[in-house]
This record gives sequence, C-alpha cells and structure tokens, in this order.
Amino acid sequence: MPRKRKSGILLHPSSLPGPGGIGSFGEEARHFIEFLHKSGQSLWQILPLGPTAYGDSPYSCYSAFAGNPLLISIEALLDEGDLTSQDLKPDLPHERVDFGATALYKMGLLREAAARFFAEAPRKRMEEFWHFCDTTFWLHDYALFMAAKDFFQGKSWNAWPDPLARREPDALSSWSEKLGSAIGEQKYFQWQFYRQWRKLKAFANVLEISIVGDMPIFVAYDSADVWANPHLFHLDEKGKPIVVAGVPPDYFSKTGQLWGNPLYNWDRMAKEGYSWWIARMRNDLSLYDMVRIDHFRGFEAFWEIPVWEKTAINGRWTKGPGADLFNALRNALGNLPIIAEDLGVITGEVEALRDQFGFPGMKILQFAFSSGPDNPYLPHNHVRSCVVYTGTHDNDTTAGWFEGLKPKEQKAVLAYFDRDKEDIVWQMIKCALSSVADYAIIPMQDLLELPSSGRMNVPGVAGGNWSWRCPSDAFTGKLAGKLAKATELYGRLPVNRVR
Repeated sequence: MPRKRKSGILLHPSSLPGPGGIGSFGEEARHFIEFLHKSGQSLWQILPLGPTAYGDSPYSCYSAFAGNPLLISIEALLDEGDLTSQDLKPDLPHERVDFGATALYKMGLLREAAARFFAEAPRKRMEEFWHFCDTTFWLHDYALFMAAKDFFQGKSWNAWPDPLARREPDALSSWSEKLGSAIGEQKYFQWQFYRQWRKLKAFANVLEISIVGDMPIFVAYDSADVWANPHLFHLDEKGKPIVVAGVPPDYFSKTGQLWGNPLYNWDRMAKEGYSWWIARMRNDLSLYDMVRIDHFRGFEAFWEIPVWEKTAINGRWTKGPGADLFNALRNALGNLPIIAEDLGVITGEVEALRDQFGFPGMKILQFAFSSGPDNPYLPHNHVRSCVVYTGTHDNDTTAGWFEGLKPKEQKAVLAYFDRDKEDIVWQMIKCALSSVADYAIIPMQDLLELPSSGRMNVPGVAGGNWSWRCPSDAFTGKLAGKLAKATELYGRLPVNRVR
C-alpha cells in the first residue's frame, strides 16, 4: 500500500495576526487551522514552543519542557474570568513583534490573571491546576528556576548564591518557600499554556491537521535543564561548561559557528537509560504529532569545542550515542514520528543512522540549483522518505532569494521550470508539491509571495529576527482555493477531501 502524500504550511504561532503584540493560541490560531483545512493541507509545522531567552530565539530557551507564556491567549483568560476587560490596555504594533514591549505588557497581564485565579478560582478549576502540578515532574524545578532568575535580576544560575546554584536540599527548600508566590505564578503560566495548546491541537486534529513540532538537539546553558541536571552535561566543579557545541569551518564560514551550548555527557545518560531524553521525547510527542529534530547529525557525531576557544576552528568530531539512543526511545515510546534535519555536510554514517530508523530527511529547493543536475535537492533526485521545503525559517523568502541571485543563477532556475520569473514563487511551490517526497512544507511567507522583508531569521545576525507577523487579511478564501487546487493536482489532499 503506498504511503500517503501530505503537505502543509510552516508558520510559528508568534507570527499569527491578532491583538496583544504577538501571535497566540487564540481565535487567530483557529482561523489559521480552518484555512489549512480549506486549502487541503494536513500539516502545520511550527518552531520550538519553549520560553525564549536573550535574543528571543525559539532555539535558545530556558527549558526543553516548558512553554512560552507569551503565546497564551489573553482572550481565553478573559473568557474564564481570570482577567477583566479593564485590565487590557493594548498599544502594541501589529506588523512585527516588539518582544520587549510585548513581554512587559503581556507578563503583567498574566501575573494579574494568576493573582485573580489564586484568589477567586472555584474548586474545580483549582483541582485541575493542582493535578497538573502534581503530574508534571519538571514543573517545580522550572518554576523555581524562573522565579529565582527574576529575583536575581536575570543573572545566570551559576551566579546565584552557591547553595542554590549547587541545588543543596536546604537551599532548594528555603528558596522555594521564599519565592512561593512567584513560583505559583510560573506554574499557573505553564498550566494555561499546556491546556490552551492541547485544546488547539485537538481542534487541529479533528480537522485532520497534524502538528509538526521542532526539537533543538542542544539546550541552553542558562536553563532549568542544566541547572536541575548538571551531571548530564560536561561541566567543571564550578558548574561551568568544559566543552561546547558548534560546527566546523565550511564554505559559509571560515571560522565555523561557535554555538556555546553545553555538551551532553552521553556516557552518563546511557548509564541512566537515556531517561532524560525519553522524558523529553515523551513530552514533545504529547504536544505534537511529529517532531523535527534540529541538527540530527549531532547524534552520530558532534563538533566538540573547548570552552576557552574564541571560534569553532579548534574543535574535534566526537561520537554521539547513535542508534543506542533511538533504540532506547523506541523501546520506551514505540513508533518515533521524527523528521531528521540533515542539512549541510552529511556523512554516510549520519545517513545510515537516519535510514536505520526510517526517519525522513529534508530537501530545500533554494539549495537545488547551484551545482548541476546531480544536486540532491533537485526534485528529480528526491526520494519518497523525505520532506521537501521551498525554504525554512533560516532561509530568505523565495521571492527574496530569487531576486538576490546573480543573472546566471536566475537563468538556471528558470531553465529548470521553463518559465519566466513573473511566477517564480508559485513555480517553486508547485515544484515542492509535485515532488515524490512524502511530505511538502511551504512557509506562509512564500504563499503570500513576500519579499525579503518577510524573512523570519538571518543566521548569524543578532538582532531583528523572529519578529515577522502574518498580515491580518492573509487567510483568504481565494488563497485557500488556489493552494487546494495545486494540492489536489499533485495528489496531496487528504482522502476525504479529494474533490
């Protein structure tokens, strides 16, 4: 029996339109899911949902388990009575996310909501909250971490008082008592995040939309994960990293990329049966239907850089856990609906690991036209077990990418399609949909044919990223019909939506 072809849209919830300065899990998210349904799509791919740290990147979060409170729907809190309309004083831009102003406004509202909830919530809601607290194993460590971070004015956990930084039992107990109110707020934020997201996911699933989540392989040093589990990372006796993550020099960078994430102590993780990874994957599979793992090649071998190095040049390849980890995950969790981000220079060993477990890799059309007919990203070289994209969150929009090509490069792209450049974006979209790949994902910016101003992220550039927001009038019936027609043409409509 042939595998079912599917397609979908890449759009992070923060990019949804609506009030409050940032996209949320409110009505606009439901409207987008309805748009996906009407346009014949069956996948919604998002970026990581964690609480973002400095730089606002969803790939650098304070926790691998917690959710970003900024995505909570304020309107839903109004409906539940945790806020009143008098609490709302929105005066934030709609075109892009101003993270500083949005956090100041929205976190203030969330704290007001938490205070009203703890003072006035009926017994049934309070019991639901306490059940969440009692059954969420990571919650107290995370809530204490965030409450302490606020108390110490944003300082990294290794700059806190030594007993708390080292998690001495008496210090954990005394600080939990001292910061009890702030800890309660943090737990309320996570309760609301999880319940709102799960309602939204259930709504999507009813309409036959599967959620494709995103899991960064590494975690941030200044995170609840490292603070609560220092033995699972390569840290010195003072709790500081010994070696950090990155990638070696290549065509794009003469000095490589020094990411700075602490590296896992895979030997220790193996001795513990990879329990932390099993818990992480179980949590993600409760939030998503499929999980894209960023930097998949790091499980086979990762670039290890001494912490004192200023660039990534003087690193070395070190073997990762390989199949042992995925066997442990599969034994504990069953089928693993994973997409392997296998971009860049990938070795045969990485491909073998990916294929051993049947994980589809990624094909990016913007990478396809630079090296002749054997380029693996060209559609005629695709395999079924892969996901094809016009571009990802790290790419320019397709319109911006094409305009940035040299005339000779543009000519090569147009020759492949045998079309003129007036329709280049939709030619790329149709090219992705027509691929033999099982899955095709199109960024929302490409469906709207946006120029480079719609780009989500420019890797290596510190400011201005992650702030793009979808126009409020984007999810039109006309666009849904156009996409549905192309989706049907290339055999990607869900069975009961085939017209």
